Amino acid sequence: MLTSSLRHIFLSTGVELECCVIGDPSNPAIIFLHGFPESHRTWRHQLLALSENYYCIAPNQRGYCGSSKPTELDAYSTDNLTADIFALADALDVEHFTIAGHDWGGAVAWSVALNGQPDAANPLWAGRVQRAMIANAPHPCIYQRILITDPVQRAAAQYVRYFRDPASDAIVEQGGLLPLLEKLWGWQKPQAMDEYEYGELLAGWEDRAAATAMLNWYRASSIVVPEVGEAAQVPEWAAGAFPKLTIPTLLIWAMEDKALSPSNIDGIQELVPNILIERIADCGHFVTWEKPDAVIAAMERFLA
Repeated sequence: MLTSSLRHIFLSTGVELECCVIGDPSNPAIIFLHGFPESHRTWRHQLLALSENYYCIAPNQRGYCGSSKPTELDAYSTDNLTADIFALADALDVEHFTIAGHDWGGAVAWSVALNGQPDAANPLWAGRVQRAMIANAPHPCIYQRILITDPVQRAAAQYVRYFRDPASDAIVEQGGLLPLLEKLWGWQKPQAMDEYEYGELLAGWEDRAAATAMLNWYRASSIVVPEVGEAAQVPEWAAGAFPKLTIPTLLIWAMEDKALSPSNIDGIQELVPNILIERIADCGHFVTWEKPDAVIAAMERFLA
């Protein structure tokens, strides 16, 4: 059903996104953003469940699957990735929407929410995002701070340095993304993922242009990841005052995430005063399909 709902949508930002669109356009809209190294299918369970009452839109973001894959590094800046989402809403005649994101999609969702809340700076975007639902994606300011101050989170984030290393390109060029993940993490098929979904995932990783684009998301990011033990200071943008996100926000956090420490939750109410936190025990990073029913239940409670 999700495959049959795929369409290609040209955006005013100059890219084409392959997009799953499901549900009645007259219903409230939710835009779902996937993370690394997946696709719109990371939300497969939530899309099917929520599309009964919501207009669900799930793009393969730029660089992924059948979407455009710019070769320029700065094409994957947060500004460009954020602009894609508002352009996607425009292309589908969606004025107001809820934004949802996981992993890197959550990072973009934080930006979309901040730029789309009332009184945001861009008048074309301000007031268009009504709610945010984010799963295992840290608030950018908190994440940058604890990459400096929390040795556990810094150690867990060293893979980012590996992805940014130009030496990774030769591995990708020879075998796609899988050999890189096998070398870094000893990657194997997750137990919670069935064979069909894993085959879909591997097929996307075979595309050399897509694999390079996925790494470019990390390389274009302004997040600073120091080496373990390196003396470092919090960058100025994260050290001082940071804009608050005032819209209703749901944060779903799988507590056994190996890449993202639960310390990312600490103090988040100061930056997101209207936040509801749902902690999910005994679950790793890919919470949307490791514990799909828990995620659906949390979203339905929040949306109600």
